[in-house]
Amino acid sequence: MLNSIKDIRLIKLAYFTEDNGELIVMEGKRHVPFAIARVFAVRAPVGSVRGEHAHKACTQFLSCPKGRVKVVCDDGSLTQEYILKDFNEGLLIPFGIWVRYTYEVPDSILTVLCDRPYEVSDYIRDYGEFKSYRQTDRLTEKGRSKV
Repeated sequence: MLNSIKDIRLIKLAYFTEDNGELIVMEGKRHVPFAIARVFAVRAPVGSVRGEHAHKACTQFLSCPKGRVKVVCDDGSLTQEYILKDFNEGLLIPFGIWVRYTYEVPDSILTVLCDRPYEVSDYIRDYGEFKSYRQTDRLTEKGRSKV
């Protein structure tokens, strides 16, 4: 089944504060709705654009523990913009969604949790190819619904 913009969710994370600091928790299958297979973090200069790809099978959970990152999601028909800036908030992006990240303030960090290990074949890095992929899936879905 195709994922769409409506399948993307902002999720509030468990948040604890004390006199000596703050803590958020991201447990797989509890706060993050999948078993975590890979985690990476990216820091980039202000104005940097990253992402610009979609996954065929990998679901991701994005968190911005420092700074501000704009995330634009595209399902081939609709786009939606999200701003990640709250320490205790994450964005769940299912597979099949094109994403583009823009780093908006100095020293912003984007942390990404994935439900799959890195697989080069899972990436769609060309937007034209992504549009074709989505169109092919839509046609397949319509064919199945007639059965």
